[in-house]
Formats: sequence, C-alpha cells, structure tokens
Amino acid sequence: MEHQYKYMDSPVGRLTLIGSDKGLAAILWENDNPNRVHAKADVEDNNHLILLETERQLREYFEGKRSSFSLELDPIGTAFQKEVWNALLTIPYGETRSYTQIANQLGNPKAVRAVGAANGRNPISIVVPCHRVIGASGGLTGFAGGLEAKASLLSLEGAKSAQTQMTIPWQELNVP
Repeated sequence: MEHQYKYMDSPVGRLTLIGSDKGLAAILWENDNPNRVHAKADVEDNNHLILLETERQLREYFEGKRSSFSLELDPIGTAFQKEVWNALLTIPYGETRSYTQIANQLGNPKAVRAVGAANGRNPISIVVPCHRVIGASGGLTGFAGGLEAKASLLSLEGAKSAQTQMTIPWQELNVP
C-alpha cells in the first residue's frame, strides 16, 4: 500500500503526517526513531485529503478548540498492538492511565510490559493518545516526542490522574 506524507509545524515541533487512501497511518516526531513505526512514505502530497483533515484537526486541538479527533485511522501493527491502541482511544481528554490500568482493561493484568512496548510503537501519536499513559507512580515515562512534548500535551489538556483526579503538576518540567 502506498503512503504519502505532509509536514506540519506545531507547538511541539515539526510533525510528519503519513496517510494512505484508507486513513491516517502515522504522525511522526521531528527526531523520531526511524525504526519505531512501520509506516514509511516516499511521496510528499500537500493536498492529500486525509492529511489536510488531520492537520486541520490537530491545529484545532493545539488551539484548545478540539478534545477528540474524528479521522479514519490506518495504523500498521500487530493484533495486540492494535488492541492496545484501541484502548488508548478510550482514555478521556484531560485524564491519564497507567500501563497497569491499560493491561487490566484488556483483561490481561500480566501484560504490563507488553502494553508499554505497544504504547511505544503507537504510530499515530496525539490522535491515539499515548501521551496520556503515565507510570504507576504518576510520573512521566518515555515518549517518542520527548518528555517535554508529553508534558506540554498533558498541560494543554489540563490532565488529571485517573487515580487521584487531581491536576498533575506537569509545569514543573518548565515546558512552555
């Protein structure tokens, strides 16, 4: 399947949007590990309808005008990874979950590490909100866009921990 890409400047850096005729396949970070996801695109297409719509919705999100996305998704991954990514889509805007909570949601409490690995391979960052997954202690954990970008996204959303329902002090990381 052929994929096209489009660049987008955002408050968290330059993003590469990758899409197919079926939907959005990836949102890659400026300094993303090229082997993290399997969606590759060789053809730039600044008029690709799915990529234009993704850019429009992301701009609204960054402006604080959108709390959910309405896009056709076409991620490349294993059945388990897709199951985890679907679970990520259930995390409400402004809330967080731990890897343990996601594993329990999937009915597989021993799969915490596998959930973490699948979360790290999420090709559609922001839209499939892997930034809303934090460590069991409530601390920020790894993120393909970097911890500052993760903190910035959570701050934008006014994120609250699902365990405490208190605002988490992301601003302590000195993120603009």
